[in-house]
Amino acid sequence: MVHVAVAPTIRTATKNDLPRLSEIYRAASLSNAGDAPNLLAHPELLAFDGAGVAAERTRLAELADGTIAGFATDLPRGDMTELEDLFVAPDFRRRGIARALIADAIERARVEGRRRMEVTANEHAMAFYESVGFVRVGHHDTMFGSAPRMHLVVRTTTGSP
Repeated sequence: MVHVAVAPTIRTATKNDLPRLSEIYRAASLSNAGDAPNLLAHPELLAFDGAGVAAERTRLAELADGTIAGFATDLPRGDMTELEDLFVAPDFRRRGIARALIADAIERARVEGRRRMEVTANEHAMAFYESVGFVRVGHHDTMFGSAPRMHLVVRTTTGSP
């Protein structure tokens, strides 16, 4: 199958989007064979709580036909923004959806005056995060072991940190 990059519309998620976001969250979470056994052993972790939607911090990628293909949630903390969620429906991966969501999150952080974005990454997503500018700065302990901690400097103006 040939994957074609798409240009999604990025918008703030609403409570009406929760059923689709929940589907994406579960499908994307279980799509990595290395993560699936742990997640299935803890089904409570497969329920998307939607807190970011209620706080208007979840942004989604919507295709021209109205299909929601992915979403990201950020959480401002002082001079930084934590990327809490980044999920793309498995059928829409490798089409620029996650990249568009990250670009949107970075722009929001820039407008809000945040100096950096941080994420606790999944090992299988490291190459993607590095490709959009994140660098590894350490590790974070999770209930399933150590995970890479990464950050990205948010540019306040073109070419300057």
